[in-house]
Amino acid sequence: MKEKKKLCPCYSSLPYADCCAPLHAGAPAADAEKLMRARYSAYALRLPDYILATWHASTRPESLGFDDGPQAKWLGLEVLRHTPGEAGKATVEFVARCRAGGKTHRLHELSRFVCEDGRWLYVDGDVTPPPA
Repeated sequence: MKEKKKLCPCYSSLPYADCCAPLHAGAPAADAEKLMRARYSAYALRLPDYILATWHASTRPESLGFDDGPQAKWLGLEVLRHTPGEAGKATVEFVARCRAGGKTHRLHELSRFVCEDGRWLYVDGDVTPPPA
């Protein structure tokens, strides 16, 4: 009987081993969207070292607070747009859903990325507030 491969938490519909796992093991992301998906998966799998390593030094926090109580359960990711820019820059617009504190939350962000020394890094993003 053929064993079913575990799907990637980034909702790419690919097996984790063929999607985000190589990036989590140190392979560089091919583009900003792939990095954003791998970072989402790292949040879902609680891989803070990967998240911090792929965050640009100019905006990187010292820690992520993963040990500060109950963590969010990530429920879904939808990439709305990936826009490669000039000079190794790109943006990725996405919507991520999670459950935390007994409530479901929706994060809509336009993230900025930069490629330095052949590696894409998350810089920052603009979060769109949920509709009133």
